[in-house]
Amino acid sequence: MNKFEQALRRDRTIILDGGFATQLEAMGFDISGAVWSAKLLDSDPQAIIDAHRAYLDAGADCIISASYQASRRGFISLGKTAEEADRLLVLSVKLAIEARRRFVADTHDGRQPLVAASIGPYGAIMRDGSEYTGDYGVSERDLRDFHAERLRLLDRSGADVLACETIPNIMEARVLCELLINIETPAWISFSCRDREHICDGTKLSDAVVMFADHPRVLAVGINCTPPAFVAALIPILKTAAPNKAIVVYPNSGETYHADDKTWSGATCDFENDFNVSAWRDAGAKLIGGCCRTGPGDIAAIRRVLCD
Repeated sequence: MNKFEQALRRDRTIILDGGFATQLEAMGFDISGAVWSAKLLDSDPQAIIDAHRAYLDAGADCIISASYQASRRGFISLGKTAEEADRLLVLSVKLAIEARRRFVADTHDGRQPLVAASIGPYGAIMRDGSEYTGDYGVSERDLRDFHAERLRLLDRSGADVLACETIPNIMEARVLCELLINIETPAWISFSCRDREHICDGTKLSDAVVMFADHPRVLAVGINCTPPAFVAALIPILKTAAPNKAIVVYPNSGETYHADDKTWSGATCDFENDFNVSAWRDAGAKLIGGCCRTGPGDIAAIRRVLCD
């Protein structure tokens, strides 16, 4: 049985990490550019390890690789060959595994954190904010070719689970539903939502999730990079649409992203009132963490509430 499957069977919440780019920025790195934080896979792999370690030290039971924006197209635009791009994509998982190895060697506390390979949406490579709208303007074949390429590599990377995350588009969900049937590594799929009922392209969350209700390789369904205020209403939809799947939730800070100038606005949520992780757990969430604009301190707070 895979480590992810074993973790799902244990009677405890799995704490996820927070925003990976958020932590790199807090460490002083400029992550602007075609592949965002993934550029450090080539220029400063130790920074990737250190960012993962910050979340492990904060109490994360699962860290997510720096492959969200990584793609052949992005790396080739930076002068890499297709082979070099593929190597960097796989390296993202190897660095997460190395961070885990060092953490386990240093702490001796018995924890064996999971490593998830991030599979971001097509919109993440477009750098236009379309992962928050689902408005791609591409064909289903384009999406299939894009995801098949990355899935093939990450399925063999040594990750414990494939994290198909921030999916805003029903066509992209259908493509992933088909492609994930043929993988060996278990997966989760999580959607970005625009309100308490719909994913970002306007499709009802229930219609997107039900496709995975009996999926043989997708073991968890959920939401991420969604305002925390929506989570309590979205969990029952997940449970009804896929009653036999684990539920994963890792919302953002509640701020609003502006694709035109790559900035955020609005107030960060009040952790005590808006990031109500104990209520999410009680409602059925098995995996809980944070997404954009959440950091190690937030993950440590989640662990204190749920595990201490």
